[in-house]
Amino acid sequence: MITENTDIKEQSYNWSNKSILIADDEPNNIKFIEKSLAPTKIKIFQAENGAEAVRIFIENPAIDIILMDIRMPDMDGVEAIKLIRNENRNITIIAYTAYALTMDEMNALNYGCNDYISKPTNPQFLIQKINEFLK
Repeated sequence: MITENTDIKEQSYNWSNKSILIADDEPNNIKFIEKSLAPTKIKIFQAENGAEAVRIFIENPAIDIILMDIRMPDMDGVEAIKLIRNENRNITIIAYTAYALTMDEMNALNYGCNDYISKPTNPQFLIQKINEFLK
């Protein structure tokens, strides 16, 4: 019997015509996500805090999806989500947080995240979750 994770590993994604904004203040998380998404050929934008994420999104409104950490310096992900939603109600935003099932997660969903992924996660699950919204 083939498990779900095996199916994901065997599936190939070509997102060369798509782009993602990753907002996370931890360099190791960025590296993990970049490495995980490299086979998909998706264009990656990076932000180290919420303010930078908002700026990058405004400058690049064709971004297809946002992966948003909730706890970041300067401006947290929840505040950034609010500001991005003021610019675009339809952009897919996935909260990517180590604080699953906390008020941060609930606030993120209440302020407009489409979904959330708790850290740590495996690359196949990350790709599968993103694919749900890029279809």
